Amino acid sequence: MTLVVAGASLAGLRAVESARRGGYRGRIVLIGAEEHPPYDRPPLSKSFLAPHAPARVAPFRSAAELREDLGVDLLLGAPATGLDTGARTVRVGEREIGYDALVIATGATPRRLRGAAGLTGVHTLRTAEDALAIRAALDRGARTVVVGAGFIGSEVASAARARGLPVTIVEALDVPLTRSIGPQAGAVCADLHRAAGTGLRLSTAVEGLESAAGAVTGVRLATGEVLPADLVVAGIGVAPATGWLEGSGVPLHERDRGVVCDATLATGVPGVYAAGDVAHVANPLFGGELMRLEHWTGAAEQGAAAARHALDPAAARPLTPVPYFWSDWYGHRIQFVGTPHGDEVLVAVPAEEGFTALYRRGDRITGALTVDRPREIMKYRRLIAAAAPWPDAVVFAAATRAAA
Repeated sequence: MTLVVAGASLAGLRAVESARRGGYRGRIVLIGAEEHPPYDRPPLSKSFLAPHAPARVAPFRSAAELREDLGVDLLLGAPATGLDTGARTVRVGEREIGYDALVIATGATPRRLRGAAGLTGVHTLRTAEDALAIRAALDRGARTVVVGAGFIGSEVASAARARGLPVTIVEALDVPLTRSIGPQAGAVCADLHRAAGTGLRLSTAVEGLESAAGAVTGVRLATGEVLPADLVVAGIGVAPATGWLEGSGVPLHERDRGVVCDATLATGVPGVYAAGDVAHVANPLFGGELMRLEHWTGAAEQGAAAARHALDPAAARPLTPVPYFWSDWYGHRIQFVGTPHGDEVLVAVPAEEGFTALYRRGDRITGALTVDRPREIMKYRRLIAAAAPWPDAVVFAAATRAAA
């Protein structure tokens, strides 16, 4: 029997580890587009960009450890390029690799700015090479423009301000992160940027890039303003890396072409499961809502479960996770659990004392965001996991506010 794992990041690694931990002794093939063995991505936009941090991205496990300790056949530096679910083969370039069970964990690809091709100084932030290039530019004192006020772009802005460098964020929405955490919490995040001296251009589109001798020199806005820049970082979202699955019969979401799965991570195609950033997974805890989570914890949990279920479908059980992510800006810790999509948002703690926002759907709490209140967030996570009634969450928030 052969287990193929397409995607050598966190979800793919956890799939491999889970298979071996569960007693599987068959062949495992791990396919990765990058030449590196799996490594931790969240620090690339956080601690790695900090001044004087070690300039090395360490893998979770070395290639030798994967081969010798886990018995993995590694195919790194070449992505999966096609899938034949009838023949049960994955294509990598000209090579066909047979599988009995397949875990799709190919992640997502950053969207790029129009006109950026061939220009030095314009980057996305997804890979170790991206992070190294951005860090080098910051170390040289680059004037920085971040396009998109999402979490990764905001972390880059934070790294620039930690060096005392000028940085401006350009965001098309009138409030940052409206789709991710709602307008009330987004306004608080905007204030964090302003307090740190980061420039904000909200409700503003990028018209184009200015350059000289093949290098970016500025960002031209639809307003006519040109922001000088030696470094431009695009944080304008990602698209699931599923081009290689087109025509395979694996169900893809009509909006972003991510892989559609049930709550066990099964795609409906025999032997094929998916995990991590690439997957839209039905979550029974939230009424079966399809969730595509670009979060560390989700990738780790799903990767491990996908391998277990692929190898033993009869023992598969639905996953009911409470999503969790965190972000660090300007010395502030931002944490979120659950989902922001609902009927009501309650701001529980004033911003000057830290900040908490609760999210309601129907008669229960479904989400919580905190800024600089790390001891609260996991209590809210437990309330969400227990489908706690909304009044219970409000009482807890009130007690927390009284104790602040």
